Amino acid sequence: MTKPSLPDLLHAAVSAVGGSERPGQVAMAEAVAEAIDDNSHRLIQAGTGTGKSLGYLVPALAHGERVVVATATLALQRQLVERDLPRTVEALHPQLRRRPQFAMLKGRSNYLCLHRLHEGAPQDEEEGLFDQFEAAAPTSKLGKDLLRLRDWADETETGDRDDLTPGVSDKAWSQVSVSSRECLGATKCAYGAECFAEAARERAKLADVVVTNHALLAIDAIEGAPVLPQHEVLIVDEAHELVSRVTGVATGELTPGQVNRAVKRAAKLVDEKTADSLQTASETFERVMELALPGRLEQIPEDLGYALAALRDSARNVISAIGATRDKSVHDEDAVRKQALAAVENVHAVAERIMIGSEYDVVWYERHDRFGATLRVAPLSVSGLLREKLFEDRSVVLTSATLKLGGDFNGVAASLGLSPEGVEGEGVPLWRGLDVGSPFDYPKQGILYVAKHLATPGREGTRGDMMDELAELIEAAGGRALGLFSSMRGAKAAAEELRGRLDNPILLQGEETLGELIKSFAADPRTCLFGTLSLWQGVDVPGPSCQLVIMDRIPFPRPDDPLMSARQKSVEENGGNGFMAVAATHAALLMAQGAGRLVRASGDRGVVAVLDPRLATARYGSFLRASLPDFWYTTDRNQVRRSLAAIDASAQADGK
Repeated sequence: MTKPSLPDLLHAAVSAVGGSERPGQVAMAEAVAEAIDDNSHRLIQAGTGTGKSLGYLVPALAHGERVVVATATLALQRQLVERDLPRTVEALHPQLRRRPQFAMLKGRSNYLCLHRLHEGAPQDEEEGLFDQFEAAAPTSKLGKDLLRLRDWADETETGDRDDLTPGVSDKAWSQVSVSSRECLGATKCAYGAECFAEAARERAKLADVVVTNHALLAIDAIEGAPVLPQHEVLIVDEAHELVSRVTGVATGELTPGQVNRAVKRAAKLVDEKTADSLQTASETFERVMELALPGRLEQIPEDLGYALAALRDSARNVISAIGATRDKSVHDEDAVRKQALAAVENVHAVAERIMIGSEYDVVWYERHDRFGATLRVAPLSVSGLLREKLFEDRSVVLTSATLKLGGDFNGVAASLGLSPEGVEGEGVPLWRGLDVGSPFDYPKQGILYVAKHLATPGREGTRGDMMDELAELIEAAGGRALGLFSSMRGAKAAAEELRGRLDNPILLQGEETLGELIKSFAADPRTCLFGTLSLWQGVDVPGPSCQLVIMDRIPFPRPDDPLMSARQKSVEENGGNGFMAVAATHAALLMAQGAGRLVRASGDRGVVAVLDPRLATARYGSFLRASLPDFWYTTDRNQVRRSLAAIDASAQADGK
């Protein structure tokens, strides 16, 4: 039988979703097919509107080997599993003569645990061992959530937290879920045969396409015990997020509360002397943490070193003792033991890691007004880990709307452990980059305006001239504005100020769920939505409700960010430009994502306004501008006001 051609397959898939192929999508599909066929690696930038999910799904399904697709956001995972994959599989079936299977796989704590649901969560000592469903008052928010979870358990087919609508609090979910460390294992658990997490793994083993998230991909790489089934092709979508997600998984932390919980869980399973030793170490650690000041610890202070050594040693003794004793008087002993072991093993692992003092780790204190101090340890870089674990024995395609920074892929490639494009060497994965462009005509659809006349933003203090500029831009646009601020403090200050000045409704992140805010923003063109970095990827509002995207300043990392400043210093010590490699690259990615909120459809028009003159005047400004969509560029404030007024008048004339 003649093998169906890729253009025919792509045409069938795109037609099934009611569209037509785009040149960028065709180029992307061909590049993915080529990478799979010759077992090579690709970095592919595909602008908004390219249809990139079909651009990689069609060649992957046509190839016939197992493919893992890893995404950063829940929204894209849902889109792939609920919309793109079912339609594509059906559309390709007549030509492929097969229906590839697909499945979603997440970390264990994302699934309802039937053992915990029915037997109750092992509680800390002073709370006693009780059924959490009875203990939580049914009228309380927690009680209502738990009762709803119990009902949902009888009807859900997946047990996946993200299938529960509306969702529940983290506290409620923690009562009915377990981490992989706390899990008894299917063979030891009375509910093993019905386990949702095990069922998801079994479906993944049988699937041709496994959709997962960056975090599980990182766990699979870091922990050495494979979670994902064997696969020949890995596609990483939203790949600009990968380094931060992997860093998050590889970060350890210790807090006095967390250590205290570990002590309580272990106390009922070991002899008094062993328990007292860990209790004493916990109290010593708590006293040290009370005096902790935020910032990086280049050397471990003597008092902290003493506290960590005591924690490490006493935790090791507890782990040995838990493994050697049995106590039938403890209700549901296996689960209690497993939870205690997980808590103490984590304390031991983090304390030991910090004590080892690897030059490849960064250690710092954080202090939170409500929760007190936290001790954190994170890898200085994850590039070596990614190079070693990601690119061996499989073809890898990384794609995103923002991978090309300052005009090339090398900055992002370096963060992934790759050499510059085309450079060969022993143990260095070869890769090629491809920018397939965008179907949008950015120079005609959008303006990049830099408010060059404003004062350079300082670290603190209100910016009166910036507030005036913000108000004038929003007035000219008739609302329709998404304000993206580099800090929550900045977003709040701007919302308070402009609510007093303007008639337009100003929505603020945190005052309602993100979903509700976006719905309200999209429904009324006069409305503005202000928020911070986490908003920059969550907003997809095509049409006249979002015709002005404002960034208050270039989003460089904070100078006191311990991890970013350590990474910058490391690059400089190795002869590189730390500012450009770390701070400017970080800012470029965020700005590219933020600017990408403006044009979401072929009819969209508007302005991206950056209220930071450094984008026009500083030497690094050209690097940042080259990372943004190719909008028409100006620093003329009067021109921009006229353009915004014209866009607003046009939208009103259309009744929008």
